[in-house]
Amino acid sequence: MNYRIGFGYDVHQLVSGRDFWLGGIKIPFDKGGLGHSDADVLVHVICDALLGAANMGDIGKHFPDSSEEFKDIDSKILLKNVVELIRKNNFEIVNIDSTVCLQLPKLAPFIDTMKLELSNCMGIDVNDISIKATTTERLGFVGQEKGISAYATVLINKIRIS
Repeated sequence: MNYRIGFGYDVHQLVSGRDFWLGGIKIPFDKGGLGHSDADVLVHVICDALLGAANMGDIGKHFPDSSEEFKDIDSKILLKNVVELIRKNNFEIVNIDSTVCLQLPKLAPFIDTMKLELSNCMGIDVNDISIKATTTERLGFVGQEKGISAYATVLINKIRIS
């Protein structure tokens, strides 16, 4: 077995007038992430963690924010492309553990739906995806509701082809 661990971290500013996408779903909120794509910080960290584990660079290398092709794109499309890329290189996803840092809105009511959406997007079991949420106790840009951050760790395995 050839296990590899990957780590992802991302931040997006929260602004009025944008939809709030997280974990592949639209969550009702009066602010949304500012970004070139839909600014789904959770999907972005999972992409980065998967690419890092496979030693394939990062999300910016594969989907540059200077490209109009990715302007306002649904981040699940990026995630599907990343999963396809690592599978073409004979990797399988073992599990994903993630944490979203956000003061508001409270995410507990949405976590199961996010897990299901990501499971379907990546073609993995919902039980292989962990999503946790925390506040920063009103400290920093997250606590002041100016932004959102997320972290993800993934475990992948290189499949031996005989």
